[in-house]
Amino acid sequence: MTLPRADTPTRSRVAAFVALTKPRIIELLLVTTVPTMIVARRGWPATWLVVATVVGGTLAAGGANAINMVIDRDIDAVMHRTRNRPLVTGEIEPGEALIFAIALEAIAFVELAVMANLLSAVLAVSATLFYVFVYTLWLKRRSVENIVIGGAAGAVPVLVGWSAVTGRLDWAPVVLFAIIFYWTPPHFWALAVKYRDDYSAAGVPMLPSVASLAVTARRILLYTLLLWSVSLLFVPVGHMGIVYLVAAVVLGGVFTAMAVHLVRDTTTVVAMRLFSWSITYVALLFGAMAIDQLVKL
Repeated sequence: MTLPRADTPTRSRVAAFVALTKPRIIELLLVTTVPTMIVARRGWPATWLVVATVVGGTLAAGGANAINMVIDRDIDAVMHRTRNRPLVTGEIEPGEALIFAIALEAIAFVELAVMANLLSAVLAVSATLFYVFVYTLWLKRRSVENIVIGGAAGAVPVLVGWSAVTGRLDWAPVVLFAIIFYWTPPHFWALAVKYRDDYSAAGVPMLPSVASLAVTARRILLYTLLLWSVSLLFVPVGHMGIVYLVAAVVLGGVFTAMAVHLVRDTTTVVAMRLFSWSITYVALLFGAMAIDQLVKL
């Protein structure tokens, strides 16, 4: 790895490496991991295991995001939303970013394998491989279904959390995986409505950049309905109680109502409101999931 350049303060370099990991995206992943562990344990797991799983998941996701930035630096240079990323500005060289990312993945694998179990370590690294090779290298620049299929990588943290507690997988974590899988398209497409010109300029066939806003809104509504359905399916499959049931019904209803509003009013303002709500939705849904198991009503 090259030494920090004289004109680049050390603190700035550290901040640039942190930016490579996309911390805000990692926050969303971790919001789903801890509640999943609580459900798997039917109560609060050992604190050391929660910390170990969160740390390992953070490192694995950060490494995946850094590799994504290395591969997509040409796209990032074109898009207004991403043109200040460290690989575009030259704060970090691609080679050192790649070494940093691989190191994060290696540490994540060892940490999870030792502190949790081998299954959780394998799942975490497999999510990175899927994100890099299936989404970033294959689908992102070629298919309008890029975020639908590639978004599966973002659903793997629930599998990591579940397996860290139980050492195995069953139908409950599969349904949790489906919740995040169906949540990702409406979440991402709503944001992409605002940046559809950016995606067009970069040659990335994100749905809002290659289809009308009316088509995009209908697709968002479809996936929102699927999301609502699988969130309710988790009640019997996950043996959930009244707290989660009420939350799933109400939160899914609000999400659907906002998606219907977007179908009727296909504007960027409405799309961004839906995007903001999608973040609140996943935090509240998984929060209710955790509370449900901790209070056991």
